[in-house]
Amino acid sequence: MQQETHFTLAPATRVPRIWTGLWQLSSNAWGSAPAQRVRDAMASYVAKEYTAFDTVADHSGPAEDFFGQYIKNLPEAARPFGAVKWAVVHPMEITFNVVEAAIDERRTRMQTPRLDLLQLFWQDYQDRSYFTALRHLLQLRSMGKIRSIGLCNFDTRRTDEICTVLGPGAIVSNQVQFSIVDVRPLHGMCDICERHDIKVLAYGTLCGGFLTDQWLGKAEPELYSSGLTPSQRKYLDVILKAWGTWELFQGLLRALRDIADRHEGVSIANVAVRWVLEHPWKPGARLGLTDHADENKKVFEFTLTERDKAEIEAVLRQSNSAAMIMTIGDCGAEFRR
Repeated sequence: MQQETHFTLAPATRVPRIWTGLWQLSSNAWGSAPAQRVRDAMASYVAKEYTAFDTVADHSGPAEDFFGQYIKNLPEAARPFGAVKWAVVHPMEITFNVVEAAIDERRTRMQTPRLDLLQLFWQDYQDRSYFTALRHLLQLRSMGKIRSIGLCNFDTRRTDEICTVLGPGAIVSNQVQFSIVDVRPLHGMCDICERHDIKVLAYGTLCGGFLTDQWLGKAEPELYSSGLTPSQRKYLDVILKAWGTWELFQGLLRALRDIADRHEGVSIANVAVRWVLEHPWKPGARLGLTDHADENKKVFEFTLTERDKAEIEAVLRQSNSAAMIMTIGDCGAEFRR
């Protein structure tokens, strides 16, 4: 069974539904690898048709550099899609020159005359200069320095407001956390994105790797264990403090394993990603630069049955997932406390 593996992000821009995240390159806390090994891994992903890469949210840095080093000797037709972010986390005067300098820095690092997708993160909603920043970004788009503009971790209210004020076609996407565990986008965000014809780009789809066979039957880890990555500490905190208990999470993994067994040859991770991708507003999902490229392709070889969905929902009803929109807040609220 062959599923649609790509979607239209913007006019004349078809991209894979599974993107490759480069956030592991943002800090030595993830470990380190020689530059050539990283470039080889990127080449391997592209050869397997994972042709969209996404960089980290909080700053410009190594991820953009690695992307640029990888594409610099490729013919334009062979270059993968590169999404980048600009995060405004401290108050600043938003002038055209400031915005242009931020974009030019990312163009230089990524060694491209035009950014495929610039995603804006804005820390302080009380400072409504994000409208000024977005209007400058639209001007830079008209100048050919940006192909498309997206949002990153904007909440439902501001996403609706921005798309309404700037009009159709100004914004193409909003990247937010979305998984079987974190269902907050189902409480308004998906409706807004459908209304304005923008795409949801989901990250955290596997909760830092917890929604995998690796954690089935395992004891609850210590939050600050040296064996956990920064991402795993973040998602473990969500699982234990906002979603439910480790015991219930193991129940979810068992349910996902049972579903995977019925579909033969797929993994818990495949089922978790499939659950995200099957929503009617057809989100994309960002996964990490790992050794699971071949496994990830199986996501498009099956669909969830009504029985599958009912078994997942039966576990979610025992959790606090529906209340997370209140306890954590809307999409991106965890970054604005």
